Amino acid sequence: MTLGNSMLIPILPKMRSELHISSFQASLTITVFSIVAALAIPILGYLSDRLSRKAIILPALLLYGIGGVLAGLGAAMFSHPFMWIMIGRTLQGIGAAGTTPIAMALAGDLFRGAEGSRVLGLVEASNGMGKVVSPILGSLIALVVWYGVFFAFPVVMLASLILTWLFIKEKKTEKKPPPFKKYIHGLASVFKHEGRWLFTAYLAGATCLFALFGILFFLSDVLEKPHNIVGVVKGLVLAIPLLVMCTTSYITGSKIGENKKLMKRLIVLGFALMTVSYVLLSFIGHLTLFISILAVSSLGTGLVLPCINSFITKAVGKERRGFVTSLYGSVRFFGVAAGPPLFGWMMGWSRLGMFLSIAGLTFLVGLLALFMIRVNQGDQEGTPSGGGRFESKRKLPVGLLKPVRGR
Repeated sequence: MTLGNSMLIPILPKMRSELHISSFQASLTITVFSIVAALAIPILGYLSDRLSRKAIILPALLLYGIGGVLAGLGAAMFSHPFMWIMIGRTLQGIGAAGTTPIAMALAGDLFRGAEGSRVLGLVEASNGMGKVVSPILGSLIALVVWYGVFFAFPVVMLASLILTWLFIKEKKTEKKPPPFKKYIHGLASVFKHEGRWLFTAYLAGATCLFALFGILFFLSDVLEKPHNIVGVVKGLVLAIPLLVMCTTSYITGSKIGENKKLMKRLIVLGFALMTVSYVLLSFIGHLTLFISILAVSSLGTGLVLPCINSFITKAVGKERRGFVTSLYGSVRFFGVAAGPPLFGWMMGWSRLGMFLSIAGLTFLVGLLALFMIRVNQGDQEGTPSGGGRFESKRKLPVGLLKPVRGR
C-alpha cells in the first residue's frame, strides 16, 4: 500500500514535464489513488469480517498489480496517457484498500496482549520502511524510464500474493457471522460508547499521514528547483525523515506492550514534537537544518502511529475488527489524499502560513488526544486488558479507553 504513493513522489516533477500537465494534475495521481482507497476500505473491511481476511487480501493484491500494469502500458503506448494512468491508479486504489487495513485486523486476530502490540508496531514499521525504500527505488527506476515505477507494482504484488497464500494461516472459527442487522447494531453500540475517543484516534492517524505526505510533496519540489538535487540522491534525502519514522515506530511498538497510560503519553508527546518542528521549519531555509528538524517531526509521527494502531485494533472483538480498523485506514487515506494538493496550494500562498497552519492542526489534535483519550483509573500500568468485544448487553472490559465525561 505504501509503495503505491511514496514511490511516485520523486517522479512527480518528471511526470509533470513529460506529460505537460500542471502540478495539481500530477498530484492527482496520488489523490485519486488515496480517495478511491478511502472509499473502498470500509466495504472491504466489512466483507473481511463476513468472509475471511485472506479472501479479501489476495484478490486485492491481484487488482493492485493489474492497475500498475495498465498505468505503465498507458504511459508507454499513448501520446496522451494521463487518462489511462488515472484509470490504472483507480484500480490500484481499490486493490490497496484490501492490503494494510485488513492486515492490521489480521494481526489483531492472530496475536494477543503485548505480542499484539509488538506485531502492530512491526506492521507500522513495515509501512514506514515502504516509505523509506520507495523514494530511492522510484528514483532508481526513473533513471531508466520515468513510468517504469508502474511496472514495479505488479512485481511487489506477486511476491506479496505468494507469501500471503503460503504463510498466512487464519484461525478457523465455527461461529457463523452475525446477521447484517445485528452486525450494524453492534457497530452502532461501539461508536455510541466509544465514539469520542475513536474519532480522536482516527483524526490523529489522518493528521499524521496528511502532514507526512504534504511535507514529502513540498520537499520533493524544493530539492529539485532551488537545490538541483535529483535522481537517487533526491530519493536518499527524502528517505531520511522516513527512516527516522520507521525506526521509531518499530521501537515504540516493541516497548509499549499493553501499557495504555504510556501510549497516551507518547501520542501527546508525538504531536508536541510535530508542532514545535513545523513552527521552526517555517523560519528555516538551510537544507541540512531543515532535514534535521523534519526528522524530529517524523520521530513524533513514529511515536503516535503504533499507539493509535494498538488502541483501535484492540477496541472491538474479531467479528467487527475488520470494519473498525478499515474505517481507520480509510480516514488515514483521506489524510494522504489531502496532503499533496493542499500543500501544493499553500506553497503558492505562503510558506510561513503553510507551516504555521500545519503546526496549529497538530497542536489542536494533540490537545484532543490529551483530553478526549482517557485511560480508566483501574487500568494499572503494564496490566493487559485482553482486548474487548463491545456488545450492548455486556460491560466494557477494564483497560479500554473511555471518553472524558464531565471534564
